[in-house]
Amino acid sequence: MNNYLPLLQTTTLFAGLSAAELSTLLSRLGASVRSYGKGEALVLAGEPSRRVGIVLSGELEAYRPAPGGARIPIARVEPGGVFGDVLGGSSLSSPVTVLAAAPCEVLLLPYERLLLSDGSPAHQRVVQNLVRTISDKYFSLSHRIDLLVMKSLRAKVAAYLLSEAARAHSLTFSIPFSRIQLADYLNCDRSALSRELSTMQREGLIDTYRSSFKLLEPDALQQMVQ
Repeated sequence: MNNYLPLLQTTTLFAGLSAAELSTLLSRLGASVRSYGKGEALVLAGEPSRRVGIVLSGELEAYRPAPGGARIPIARVEPGGVFGDVLGGSSLSSPVTVLAAAPCEVLLLPYERLLLSDGSPAHQRVVQNLVRTISDKYFSLSHRIDLLVMKSLRAKVAAYLLSEAARAHSLTFSIPFSRIQLADYLNCDRSALSRELSTMQREGLIDTYRSSFKLLEPDALQQMVQ
């Protein structure tokens, strides 16, 4: 596990801890590392989830099952990403399924032991980080709702692409979704999304290829959102 300490120190959950503090704390918390094959479930919708995890390698996909076997994408979690932090503290069953999108390794922590601080400064810091991480995800969910209630598809697309550009700190970026997944994420028809993206590209607003985008007229896109 020591090989992963530099990565873990960069995560939102363990920010501010030294390698020595983190190593000691992980031992006290009963942390474990597990490997999952592509398509293997870490969390199943309808079942309880009582663990917090951090992706060490590979990638996870979280989605909400929908009628007819459809999947509503929630998030993709890459190395350093935290998952289960919102679900683990609830007495309710998980509303989402979390799958390995690729072969991966994850660090798993029992939620109850994470919350019961041993009084050490390191553990208290982690509890504070946990609260902050959950709060940040609340605002991320609020942003998702803002997207869904927009009346026009063009406004949804513009708002989403602007938010991804801001996240990447660049007008050129890649999104974590395929076209099909993006349509599900924006709650729109897949064919309509493809037509809108093609139209925006012809109009010189964006340049796109598969999951890569370049915003050519960010100010014009911002006007569509307002």
